[in-house]
Amino acid sequence: MQPVAEHRQRPLLLASALALLLCAALALSSGPVMSDWRLALAWWWPMDFGGINDLHIDVVTQIRLPRLLLALVVGCVLAQCGTATQTLCRNPLADPGLIGISAGAAVAALMVISLGPQLGFQGPLWVSGGAFLGALGTTLLVYKLAGSAGQTSVATLILAGVAINALASAIIGLLSYFADDDALRLMTFWQMGSLAGTSWQQLPFGFLCMGLSALMLFVRRRAINALLLGERQAGYLGVDVRRLKREIILWVALGVGGAVALTGIIGFVGLVIPHISRLLVGADIKRLMPMSMLLGAAVLTFADWLARMLVSPAELPIGIITALVGAPFFLYLLLRQKRQLYA
Repeated sequence: MQPVAEHRQRPLLLASALALLLCAALALSSGPVMSDWRLALAWWWPMDFGGINDLHIDVVTQIRLPRLLLALVVGCVLAQCGTATQTLCRNPLADPGLIGISAGAAVAALMVISLGPQLGFQGPLWVSGGAFLGALGTTLLVYKLAGSAGQTSVATLILAGVAINALASAIIGLLSYFADDDALRLMTFWQMGSLAGTSWQQLPFGFLCMGLSALMLFVRRRAINALLLGERQAGYLGVDVRRLKREIILWVALGVGGAVALTGIIGFVGLVIPHISRLLVGADIKRLMPMSMLLGAAVLTFADWLARMLVSPAELPIGIITALVGAPFFLYLLLRQKRQLYA
């Protein structure tokens, strides 16, 4: 499948923005308590909507709205970080999980869940803080391992990430083995990702991290675009490649760490969404990054709506939804590329 013609790419961006608005309206207006399309308007429009009372408005403003904002920001940041990581590694199979960021965040958060009660600290804020520090610590470790003589080897970066992922899996296994039943249930649920229980009090810290990451990566998109030509060619264009690679790693760690801290591990968004966006608008980061951000936000918002509605009034972990949809689609892309390669 070839990217669509350039004159059709702007309408595609607008269509993606419209899809995002529709997903947001769906998320606000549907839920176990009440489903009514007018709820998407009633929470902010000061007029009488028959049958909609203050309780319904409170459900929207205190439960659905913060959850929607979290889904939008996390989807946007995960897809954007995936785009930046694939460009940095010049590998379409790369995503932030590949270099161990998600695994490091998971280990730290699960340590808090399993050991926190014995050590006197527990609760969502401790888990979020642990995940964030784990992501940053892992990034610094990977970056240190990959750096030599002022240079950063992308191949070493990926191999270090693979090793850290394996080590993290072993530590998580140990924590699970020794955890009691309550901690084990929390650990399992957290590893599958969820937006359940989102509150306004949780959002500021994570939004600060993810917002700064998204802003800085977007500002540097032209320099990141030059990396597609190769490091030497990017240097000829005036890009400080060494500094740019450090910046990408730092901002990706900040964004993914903030996302994992609030939602747990949500796979495939950072891997699959950049692929879909690349098929739609091509590899030019100037268009690819905005498209990835829009699609990532829309897809995660829709996935969260499915997670709430499929087994209502219970709820599925959102990581199950993204994996069920993302994994088959990714296999389809691989098979399609294989057929094109050998055609």
